[in-house]
Amino acid sequence: MNKVTQNSFHRVYFIFGGLFILLTVGMLSFLLSGINVVKITFVRIIFIYALAVLMLSIFFVFILKSKVTIVMKTIDEIIDDAISGKDNKDIDYDETSISALESKMYHFVTISKSNTDAINKERNKIKSLISDISHQTKTPIANILLYSELLLDKSIINNDEKQLVKGIKVQSEKLKWLIQSLVKMSRLEVGIVSANKVLIPVFGTISNSVEQVFSSADKKKIQITVSCSEDIKAYHDSKWTSEALINIFENAIKYTHANGKINVTVKQYEIFTRIDISDTGIGIHENEFNNIFKRFYRSDRVSQYEGVGIGLYLTRKIISSQGGYIKVKSQINKGSVFSIFLPNTK
Repeated sequence: MNKVTQNSFHRVYFIFGGLFILLTVGMLSFLLSGINVVKITFVRIIFIYALAVLMLSIFFVFILKSKVTIVMKTIDEIIDDAISGKDNKDIDYDETSISALESKMYHFVTISKSNTDAINKERNKIKSLISDISHQTKTPIANILLYSELLLDKSIINNDEKQLVKGIKVQSEKLKWLIQSLVKMSRLEVGIVSANKVLIPVFGTISNSVEQVFSSADKKKIQITVSCSEDIKAYHDSKWTSEALINIFENAIKYTHANGKINVTVKQYEIFTRIDISDTGIGIHENEFNNIFKRFYRSDRVSQYEGVGIGLYLTRKIISSQGGYIKVKSQINKGSVFSIFLPNTK
């Protein structure tokens, strides 16, 4: 690795400074020596002096640039070696400020690389832990639900006991949903899963989401209408985007009274495709617009409704991971509109 010391810079300064001083002193000595020079000779001397200074300056800049380039190349090599994991213990650092800069840069990049490795190791541990939690809880919850179904089918238990079994089943289903949501959230946060964006029609993604929540809407006699051209396309992951839309639909159904309406409209712009999901629900206070997308946030106004505050947090995570964004506008007791913007380009 090429090295440029601070002393080499000092030598350049001294040499070129000395040459400039000698050149200037020589010219002044010639002019003050009393030699009778005609006007044209005087102008020629000044011209030659200016030309010499210009050439000296150009040469000085060239030499200085070459040394700075070597220093930058050295730092660049240090960064590349640190990133690739190569140990540069053979580098000889002296006490000059340039070597100190190179040394600090090397140690900084090495520490950064070490921190990145530690983060990746921790991420792998979290990934393994999440997989274990998902696997270990899946079977017990499934068994509890199965036993509940079997008990409800039996005629040997009375009505009171059936109510208790139904309670066990309902709570087990809630626990199952909560664990699944937490696993999804954790996987998104640590980057275990990522959206696979492709240019596909958004109509199919919306239709799949509506199908998943149709029975819940039908129980409350809530009408869902979709206004979307089948030709409108956007870059998105259909599976994860459906997950995000389902979370919004479920909230709309939950917070909308019976016989309400949910409307879905889609518009395509030059950069984004916009999906508006509007409802006739209870609405959201304006000062809560940012809070509703926070993890585990629950407004005091919805404490009587079931939920833990994960759905919208997951929705924003999913949409932002695809290069999109989400916003909301709402009026109390008049309804809310959630607008999802999906990119039209990768």
